[in-house]
This record gives sequence, structure tokens and C-alpha cells, in this order.
Amino acid sequence: MAEEQILDRQDDRDEGDFGPGPEWLARVDEALEAGDAQTLNAALEPMHAADIADLIERLTPSGRKDFIDLYGGEIDGEILSEIDESIREEFVEMLPRHVLAEAVREMDSDDVVDLIEDLDEPDRAEILAALDESDRAAVQQSLAYPEYSAGRLMQSEVVTAPEHWTVGETIDFLRAEEWLPEQFYHIILVDPRRHPIGYVTLGRLLATRRDVALRDLAEDSFRTISAYAEEGDVAYAFNQYHLISAPVVDASERLVGVITIDDAMTVLDEEHEEDILRLAGVGEESAITDSVAETLRQRLPWLIVNLATAIAASLVIAVFEATIQQVVALAVLMPIVASMGGNAGTQTLTVAVRALATKSLSGSNVWRVVRREAIVGLLNGLAFAVVMGIVAFIWFDGVSLAAVIAVAMIVNLAIAALAGILVPLGLEKVGADPALASGTFVTTVTDVVGFFAFLGLASAVLL
Repeated sequence: MAEEQILDRQDDRDEGDFGPGPEWLARVDEALEAGDAQTLNAALEPMHAADIADLIERLTPSGRKDFIDLYGGEIDGEILSEIDESIREEFVEMLPRHVLAEAVREMDSDDVVDLIEDLDEPDRAEILAALDESDRAAVQQSLAYPEYSAGRLMQSEVVTAPEHWTVGETIDFLRAEEWLPEQFYHIILVDPRRHPIGYVTLGRLLATRRDVALRDLAEDSFRTISAYAEEGDVAYAFNQYHLISAPVVDASERLVGVITIDDAMTVLDEEHEEDILRLAGVGEESAITDSVAETLRQRLPWLIVNLATAIAASLVIAVFEATIQQVVALAVLMPIVASMGGNAGTQTLTVAVRALATKSLSGSNVWRVVRREAIVGLLNGLAFAVVMGIVAFIWFDGVSLAAVIAVAMIVNLAIAALAGILVPLGLEKVGADPALASGTFVTTVTDVVGFFAFLGLASAVLL
């Protein structure tokens, strides 16, 4: 009866939501606290591996140990591959060795590589020893390629056929084989030297007469990927050319593996996540599972940089200290100028960094984009100049002060737009990561220019 109630509570969620609902998660937490293995197993049995991985990630280290004690025997390769990298090594260390060995035997070679590439050598050797000889050789081959390359991303389990085979011969071959990957999308056509020369989708294979040759069904979208290509470029190719899978070749153009769309999209998602984290200056691998020390290490350096740039902006204010003392209204209004510039710069910066990451901003269109952003910044400045001029006039009853803040607003928003596009372009030109450093420099430019324009004009006009 208790098990039925728990299973029923999987539906305790809003229509259209995915993943377990809060009441159901509370039941799982209760089972963990009570050490009730039977209830926990019954609750987790129908769950997808990704949901179980999410559950593991939200637990404390001691909670994960309790989880393994109660549910450890049911942990498989699919769950391990879904656990976030930030805690995966720690979790693997907790697993009983026989559970870990059984789990990795179920995984595709690319998932095993992803699991062990960041582990210490003793743990890596232990996992490799648990694999069959052929699987171990495939994993070691992938590990020989550079980190973050297509060779690390590929899986070695590839379904191939000679181009002269017919549909019937291919189907008979597939039915007779027991080693086929759990998921695959193409039959890759190879020549006698194992060079990939095309591929055929499974859908087209099944929809064609048995006597038709595979070469007559080859897809136009076929392209190969070098094992040494950067994984970011691989993800871009999949997204740009709408690929489902692509063969990977070595330096001799021989087939060594295949990359599927799920792995490519994982890379694309990770790249986007890294860009967001870098823009905020919190480190590309930051996660809510990090310890206090790790979080501090990732955030402190950029806060120090921000402090230095803030001091630079404050030095500009110090230059006009006498002006501020004589016209107190300036102290009230100058944060508005800097804040508007910072926000405008961040808007342009975010678009620019995203465009650079997706390769949609290049030398062929860069000046057109710069011109567009400059015009947008100028028009924004004019619009808010009118608004702030009216506000300043009503607030402080001064035409000159209203004119000063209006002109400062135009100058700062125009400069902010240019900084938002030119700073990341400049950083990329010198080989730096635009997502990592642009925010600090753009904020500094908008603060310094905003304060200097506003206070400088005030000194010239009001005194």
C-alpha cells in the first residue's frame, strides 16, 4: 500500500512539468532519513536516470553516502553518465567497487571516457580493468586524443557497411549482429581502406526495396569530422548543418568513431553555460554543489579585479570633488548616468559574446554590427536624455543641470554601446576569452566615461 501511494505521487505536479514533484521528492527524503531501502527503491524504480542523477546532486555528501548504502546496487552506467562532473568523482569514490565495475560495463565508450578522463590515475586504472579487452582498447584510444577534442567526444561503436551492399544484405547483417550500439542513426559506408564515403539513415534503409544498393541511398548531408577538431567546433557543425550523427576520422582519414547529436548538443549546452558563468565572473565550472572553499576560489579573483576597476572610477569622482561639494545635486544624479551606461553596455556585450560563440559575428559583418550598435546607443541616449532632462529640471529646478545630465546620458549610452561590441572583439583578437573578461572592462569604461562626462560638463557649465 505504501509503495502504491509513493508511485501515485509521481503525478503530484503541474500539468506540463517534467521531473518529480516536490511532494514526491519529500517522500524520497523521508525514506533516506528513515533508512527505508524498500520504500526508496520502490520510489526510484520508475524514475529516469537523469532524475535520479538530479536527486543525487542535491544531496549533501553524507546524504549521498546514505543513498549509496540504500540504493547502491541499482546504480547503473546511465545514472553515472548523467551526474554532474562537479560531484561525479566524489560519488564514484563512494561506490562499492563491484557496483562501479558493473555500471561501466554497460556504458558506451564515449560515456566511459567522459566518466574517467578527470579521475586520478588509480581510479582510472581500476575502471579500465573492469572493461572487456575490446572496450578497454576503445577507451584508451579516445583518451589518447587531446582533451576537448572530437576524439574524446566520439564513441567507437560504429555500424559500417560496404557501399556495394544492398538494403537486404544490410538488414540481414544488422539482424544477425549482437554487438550493435543501443542507439545509432546511420549506416556508415566505407571503402576497403575503411575511409568513410557516405551514410544511409535507418529510416530510408527500412523504407527501400531489398535489392537497392546502399550507394544509391547516401545522404547529401554527409561530412566527416577530424578526431583532432575542437568539440566546440563539432557542436557548431551539428547545429549549423542539422546533423544527426557524423563519422570521425584520424589523420589518415580512416574511420575511428562516430559522434551523435546528443553528445554534440551536450557540448553546445555546456558552452552556453560556461559563457553565462564567465560573464558573471564566477568561474566556468561553478555549481551549487561546490564547497565554500571552491566557490570562494572561483569568485574572489574577479571580485578583486572589480574592486580595482571601481577604484579607478572613484578616482575620476575624486578629481571633481570640489564640483560635487558646490553642487550637491550632482551626487544624487551621477549614479543614474553610470547605471544606465552599465546596463546598456551589458545588453550589447551579451549579444556580442553570443554572436562570437556561434560564429555569426565575423570580419565580413563586424563593421555593420558596430555601426548598428552605435546608432542604437545614440538613439537610446537621446531618448533617455529627454527623460532625465525633464526629471532633473522638475527635481532640482535648474535648466543648466538638466542640460548637463541630458548630454552626459547621450555620451555615456553611445560609448556603452560601442564598448559592449568593441571590447569582446578586441579580447578575441588578442586571444583572450571575451566571455570571461569583457564584463569587467565594459563596466569600467561606462563608469569612467559616465562620471567624467557628467562631472566634467557640470564643472564647465555650472561653476
